[in-house]
Amino acid sequence: MLDREQGSTDGADGELTVPMAWLYAEYIADELLRTGDLMPPTSFEFRAGRDALALTIFLSDTDGELSGIRVVTQLETWLSLTAYDQPWQEWVRERLAELAVGAARSGRPAPDLGLAEEAWRWLQETELLAPDLNAVPGGAPVVGEDDGPKVWTPAWQLGLPLGHLAIHLF
Repeated sequence: MLDREQGSTDGADGELTVPMAWLYAEYIADELLRTGDLMPPTSFEFRAGRDALALTIFLSDTDGELSGIRVVTQLETWLSLTAYDQPWQEWVRERLAELAVGAARSGRPAPDLGLAEEAWRWLQETELLAPDLNAVPGGAPVVGEDDGPKVWTPAWQLGLPLGHLAIHLF
């Protein structure tokens, strides 16, 4: 039994607030990436892809109605948001700010927003060692996949194209 005196609930009137929208977005992202079989699910790269895709899914749901039936109809929207030439990082910041303002106005807990902000923070602050795609061509010959120049890259810059490709493969 939950003890109301110790603050073990998040909602009004002692209700437990479950971040269903975020958890569902994360589930969809996870399934898309697993279906694409691009990275081992235990890798940091997979997490980066899942978090970037979950943010895209969660933040693109402007009606607050993530629905399993609509997943297929949303694929084109997610593809356009995660495309290489789109300002995804700025879009994420703007949408998170809009949701934070809405949550502050309502005065109700926003556990979904908290998890989305945590994912965004991780994607920005974590750097992963990745192949340097801007390396000068014609340099040292690349013998194997792990040979060649590497560069520390923010996780979102690695996860976003991974999520985009997973949508294509779905």
